Amino acid sequence: MRYGVKATMWRGRATAIIFIILAGLALAGVRAEGQVLTPSQEAPSPLVDATMRPGKAFLFDLEARFAKATADGGGKAFASWFAEDGVTLSNGQTPVHGRDAIAKQATWLAKDYQLQWTPTDGMMNPSGDMGYTWGHYEGHSRDADGNSKVTMGRYLTIWRKETDGSWKVVLDSSSDEPAGAADCCKLPPGE
Repeated sequence: MRYGVKATMWRGRATAIIFIILAGLALAGVRAEGQVLTPSQEAPSPLVDATMRPGKAFLFDLEARFAKATADGGGKAFASWFAEDGVTLSNGQTPVHGRDAIAKQATWLAKDYQLQWTPTDGMMNPSGDMGYTWGHYEGHSRDADGNSKVTMGRYLTIWRKETDGSWKVVLDSSSDEPAGAADCCKLPPGE
């Protein structure tokens, strides 16, 4: 009987020790498979999100840099993140093919239109050269009368590692947020 109690205690301690070692390695930026992460690839603390894989963390970092560049530089900066053969699919609009065509369409200035987005999820492919992110976006601008205007929706971005090692957007798709349940059947004021 005593032997069974000691064995159970030992298994519990061994499990705790392994968890502490793995958590320490993850916090130090080392993965179990031996891959050392660079500072731009650091994964969040496993105590915050134990499911965050290095590829997903890397894609979230790309999204954050893409969003910051766009917030600072407007449409010109937005277009610069696309691959030569990149495509945008915007809600209710014709697809736009190629970085040059995207740049001709994305002419907004950061002072006039602020596009912000946050990834909800993403995944890197097994070979580590392509992945996707998706999440929520908001566009903030002013109408002709100076009133604040906000558009919201969901987006999907597909990323690809280029031959020079850089990462570019090959597809960016967006759709407007669906109407809320309470907005379904409202009549305009006065009707």
